[in-house]
Amino acid sequence: MEINGVKLSERYQLNMSNYSWCHGTKCHKSHTQDRVRGSKGSKVLRTRKIKENNWNHDRWTKYFCSQSCMYNFIEKHIQRIVAIEPRNEPLETPIEDPTKSESYYGGLNITERGVDTST
Repeated sequence: MEINGVKLSERYQLNMSNYSWCHGTKCHKSHTQDRVRGSKGSKVLRTRKIKENNWNHDRWTKYFCSQSCMYNFIEKHIQRIVAIEPRNEPLETPIEDPTKSESYYGGLNITERGVDTST
């Protein structure tokens, strides 16, 4: 895709009409002015519409209008989210044994070395 002679990578080729609705479980219950829709006598609170752009197209902000909505969704669906990739064993990263050395000001500097296999 080219805009004014500048070729854009695939990452930035977004359709200007790409929208999604907020996935927050309580988004449609928040009383804010931008969520009120309808004519007099038949007003409703509607979930926010989120426009996809270069900054949110591969982030959580593409699906949630706020952190509150994201955490509401996680709270409701945490069991199914964790079931996607269950963890039955701890993850470990090998390091060298830690050593202590005195610093110039009398404090201690601790350098990480080795793997702690005592637990």
